[in-house]
Amino acid sequence: MEAGVQKRQVLFLCVFLGVSWAGAEPLRYFVAEETERGTFLANLANDLGLGMGELSARGSRIVSDRNMPFLLLSPLTGDLILNEKLDREELCGPTDPCVLPFQLLLEKPFQIFRAELWVRDINDHSPVFLDREIPLKILESTTPGEAFLLERAQDSDVGVNGLSNYTISPNAYFHINVHDSGEGTVYPELILDEVLDREEVPELSLILTALDGGSPPRSGTALVRILVLDINDNAPKFVQPVYKVEVPENSPISSLVVAVSASDLDAGSNGEIVYAFFYATERILKTFQIDSASGDLYLRAELDYEAIQTYTLTIQAKDGGGLSGKCTVVVQVTDTNDNPPELLMSSLTSPIAENSPETVVAVFRIRDRDSGNNGKMVCTIQDDLPFLLKPSVENFYTLVTEKPLDREWNADYNVTITVTDLGSPRLKTEHSIRVLVSDVNDNAPAFTQTSYTLFIRENSSPALHMGSVSATDRDSGSNAQVTYSLLPPQDPHLPLASLVSINADNGHLFALRSLDYEALRAFEFRVGAIDAGSPALSSEALVRVEVMDENDNSPFVLYPLQNDSAPCTELVPRAAEAGYLVTKVVAVDSDSGQNAWLSYQLLKATEPGLFSVWAHNGEVRTARLLSERDAAKHRLVVLVKDNGEQPMSASVTLHVLLVDGFSQPYLPLPEAALAEAQADSLTIYLVIALASVSSLFLFSVLSFVAVRLCRRNRAPPVSRCLVPEGHFPDHLVDISGTGTLSQTYQYQVCLTGGSGTSEFKFLKPIIPNLPPQSTEREVEENLSFRNNLGF
Repeated sequence: MEAGVQKRQVLFLCVFLGVSWAGAEPLRYFVAEETERGTFLANLANDLGLGMGELSARGSRIVSDRNMPFLLLSPLTGDLILNEKLDREELCGPTDPCVLPFQLLLEKPFQIFRAELWVRDINDHSPVFLDREIPLKILESTTPGEAFLLERAQDSDVGVNGLSNYTISPNAYFHINVHDSGEGTVYPELILDEVLDREEVPELSLILTALDGGSPPRSGTALVRILVLDINDNAPKFVQPVYKVEVPENSPISSLVVAVSASDLDAGSNGEIVYAFFYATERILKTFQIDSASGDLYLRAELDYEAIQTYTLTIQAKDGGGLSGKCTVVVQVTDTNDNPPELLMSSLTSPIAENSPETVVAVFRIRDRDSGNNGKMVCTIQDDLPFLLKPSVENFYTLVTEKPLDREWNADYNVTITVTDLGSPRLKTEHSIRVLVSDVNDNAPAFTQTSYTLFIRENSSPALHMGSVSATDRDSGSNAQVTYSLLPPQDPHLPLASLVSINADNGHLFALRSLDYEALRAFEFRVGAIDAGSPALSSEALVRVEVMDENDNSPFVLYPLQNDSAPCTELVPRAAEAGYLVTKVVAVDSDSGQNAWLSYQLLKATEPGLFSVWAHNGEVRTARLLSERDAAKHRLVVLVKDNGEQPMSASVTLHVLLVDGFSQPYLPLPEAALAEAQADSLTIYLVIALASVSSLFLFSVLSFVAVRLCRRNRAPPVSRCLVPEGHFPDHLVDISGTGTLSQTYQYQVCLTGGSGTSEFKFLKPIIPNLPPQSTEREVEENLSFRNNLGF
């Protein structure tokens, strides 16, 4: 019980001792604001008289009402260290001094020591005006000595670092006066030194500077803008007493003419100016209008230099106080090139006869209502026309022909007369004149061709239109009316009047009768064309008419000739090889071209396949070897056909006799005798007769051959060959391979010896084509045998 009482007594003693320490004068420590963290402030152990390590042993710590750990205590050494950088203005604001109380608390035993940290101010803030610009209005009638209180500046520092003085920028009208409120606050006051004149200085701008007491001092500035208020002590005054302006006459309506400007040194309603015309005439009021607020003068109507060149206007400017001023505006209207040149025609001559010498075509005058260069003119026409412009007096011009005109070259001219002034931009007027050229008969008719070639088929019907000739005349009217006619032929034997006629109006040519190609193949004549001018002119052209062949002639067989005489028989030895030349059918055609191209074909044969006919030359040849079983006598029918569009043909019959050799006698027997010879009862008689005849025939042949050989040795052989009159033209005797035959042959047309008649005996080649197998002897025997028989 006693021990508890004692503990309570000891605790009470410690509290009493702590309170007693707490009631003592606190310890003071000083530090300048913005001091760096970790700065040593003091040693609390020494200041409190405590031994080394006692603070640590007693459990010491620092406490503060701000709950800011701005101090740090080292228990081992007792050093008091600044824990953070301090800002006096943030901690204490305008309070001076700035005291931060704190306590040192010892737990064993419990004891409290009071202490204070005094934060000293440094000059780290400049004076600041809340408004960077301070407006101030002062009447220009204010008397000197008048004071105007200005806004003061703010400074976060205190004491000597706080705001202490004001200054104003140097000027002639104001100075600054600083007033102290008695509480440490100073105020600036602006004092007027000179009378203000708003018209001279309507506004002043002064720099107000606030200074603190720091070292070095810091400052802050503000702009004091002084607006001098006006009184109506000035009348409006124009910038120029007289305005002279030049306005083009083509200026559009509502365009600006001039901007007059008056100034009034007053302000407000005293300086508000209204513009108006002063005693303006009715014409001016209709032509111009003025903006009362801006003084801009506008066009109200179009200007015309040709009507009025100068306008004089008086404009008044009046302010709100009733004062006014005047000026004069002289508007000089300048000419613009707004009038194109004019062309006034006095006379015009059209048409003009061609080939005429220099002729006056037109007379005219030009004018331009503008002035200066705008009224100067140049008159021209096209360069490629045969006309000239000749100037005369008083802007008169004449248009004349440069040379005689040719209507056939150009019958119509469009002359464009261009009148251009020298203004800017240039204006021009164009006037077109149509000049016609009348015709003179100076051109003869001209055929489209110097010669014409017409083609007409033979056998055409009479009055057939063969073709046309055409001539043109470059003249006009009756001078160009052409009439056609046939001119007398140069060949007096040509019956032109019975062959051809011509239409005099259009030049159509007609055949008057049917023409025969074989009689008249071509003829020529001249055609004339004459115009109806005075005097008349003419020309001529050559016309050649060529008759075209028609297939109107059938082929004519020259050999073998078909007549009523005994038929011609061809002998073929039975020993002849295949391809042996039996004979050759010769035919001609009076037509020409393809109408005379002949082809041959075997139409009928006693024994088909034994003989063949070559299609191009008419040669009849054996088609195979002959045998004893082949009949002795054969009849062949050969067809000759031309190549016309409507082919025409002829046929010929050939008689072929097969013999054992050319030494075998041959007597043609009538059909009845042959029939009787076949009878058995007459066989013996026939054999005897044949033997006798053969002997006689052989003797005759040998005699005939001897005579013929003797004649050939003495003179060239002369054949009694005649051409029947009216059947064959002379040129057919010698036929080349270029005609109806494919090879060259020479033929003789011979009559029967001693008959004196016109019947053909044979038409054979003198040297016939034999097959390659034929020997020279066979050829001689063939010729000799035929001569002995009288062929």
